[in-house]
Amino acid sequence: MPLIVLGLSGALNHDPSAALYIDGALVAAAEEERFVRDKHAKNRLPLQAAQFCLQQAGIAPGEVNVVAIPFAPIAITRPHRWHYARRYWYAPDRALDALLNGNRRYRRYRGRIIELLQQLGIDPANIELEPVEHHLAHASSAYHCSGFSEKTAIMGIDGKGEYATTFFGYGEHRKIHRIKEFIDPDSLGGLYGALTEFLGFDMLDGEYKVMGMAPYGDPGRYDFSRLASFEHGELRINTRYANVIGLRRHKHKGRGYYFSDRLVDWLGPRREGDVADDPYIHYAASMQSLFEKLALQMMDYYLGDIIRETGKLAFAGGGALNVKLNQRIIARDEVKELFVQPASGDSGTAIGAAAYASERRGVPVEKMMHVYLGPAYTSEQVEAACAVHPGGPHWRRLENVPLATAQLLAAGNPVAWFQGRMEFGPRALGGRSILGSPASAGIAERINRQIKFRERWRPFCPSMLSRVAPQMFKVNHPAPFMTFTFEVNEAWKTRVPEVVHQDGTARAQALAPGLNDRYYALMEEMERLTGDGVVLNTSLNRRGEAMVCSPHDALEMFFGSDLEYLVMEDILVTKG
Repeated sequence: MPLIVLGLSGALNHDPSAALYIDGALVAAAEEERFVRDKHAKNRLPLQAAQFCLQQAGIAPGEVNVVAIPFAPIAITRPHRWHYARRYWYAPDRALDALLNGNRRYRRYRGRIIELLQQLGIDPANIELEPVEHHLAHASSAYHCSGFSEKTAIMGIDGKGEYATTFFGYGEHRKIHRIKEFIDPDSLGGLYGALTEFLGFDMLDGEYKVMGMAPYGDPGRYDFSRLASFEHGELRINTRYANVIGLRRHKHKGRGYYFSDRLVDWLGPRREGDVADDPYIHYAASMQSLFEKLALQMMDYYLGDIIRETGKLAFAGGGALNVKLNQRIIARDEVKELFVQPASGDSGTAIGAAAYASERRGVPVEKMMHVYLGPAYTSEQVEAACAVHPGGPHWRRLENVPLATAQLLAAGNPVAWFQGRMEFGPRALGGRSILGSPASAGIAERINRQIKFRERWRPFCPSMLSRVAPQMFKVNHPAPFMTFTFEVNEAWKTRVPEVVHQDGTARAQALAPGLNDRYYALMEEMERLTGDGVVLNTSLNRRGEAMVCSPHDALEMFFGSDLEYLVMEDILVTKG
């Protein structure tokens, strides 16, 4: 009888998702936001995502053996709830609740999962329900999916799970060993999120915008050291400024923020609008610099010996999506290889919890080679969607999709690219992408202004043939998931200027043969036409929207923007 493990995340707050392992093989994973068209799908259950996973695997709900969730009860005998209560002394209602009713959120989570299982047709009495601590799920998603056989250092930097915010440990012989955790409010991810709010973005969504803004500023202009420190093995956030709750929160227009009035008194009013201006660009640079400094100090303190021993590090949690930090990690001589879980945020804990449950039952999970784990659609389904769309699209079949698309790109056109199974995680990796030629002057600004409707200073990423990456970058390291930035060699800065950021770096996807054949063939055609096996790549969505899932979604986005060409499977779509 096969071991079928369904992972379900996000039942209480944000980014609900589902992942399905069958005998250690990850057969499907998807985020609920893609189906319900509501970015982050806050306060929803991963119903349609789970239904998709079961359908993709061709199994009946009753065949599921184990349901794993990335949320677990925390005993009063552990330090977590006591630390939380002591550090939040100024909000006594929260502090007492942590001590007297500290697993209330877990009970709600479990109750909602039971409700979801019944909606799916899974009898809760006939499955094993396995709660996995949130940061252990992150750790498993990194270590167990890395494919590393050596002893591996594991790092998790997140906002907050049940109470823990940060994880340091190691993996050996498929087992995860915990070394140290930090507890809320001492959260480096939470601090970054609070400054993200101050800089005018939404927490859980805008952190990468802060990272993108940072290269425009001077990190030495403002000293942010008062916000957090790491001394004698302990991280401490200054809750007079950030990671605040209750009465300490800065309030504006009826909304409370995770920073305080004291921060506003120090730095001025919260940024508004889309302009990356002074002094906010310097604040972004200072926050990014502090984040990198403290993360590296913590990594050295708790994991340095293990990394020097084997050179392997696995990293997850929302902080692992900070590609500038990852760039500094892989630049270190002692780090031989860093695996960053491509879905490092909370959606990836569905994979992590399911992987952990599978490993605990003696069934090892496979190395994560790709993230093409969502729905796919046929050309016939694309044509059917075009036939009923009110926009009246024109469409025709292409004989050679990679060649025809490359010709459009080389001529300076942005092209929406919808092929194969949808990606899992926040990065578009050639399944649901908007593409351009990185040598076409002004293509990045055009996509930002006319198609994505987002801030003009936002950078774009290159996808490339894996054999091109060692030529283009100064550091040679595997980069299949767009989780690293690299310094670009001088000659390439003029060859592909539209994907080189302000600081001379690029966040890259280096695609190996055999993982996405049509996308690979497209880049080969670009190489023949332009001399560079590289394309500009950004996600197929508009600002504030979830990434496109279905042909209908793609058509809605197509007709709601200035895109002129949409290639879905074998079909080229244009406007009438």
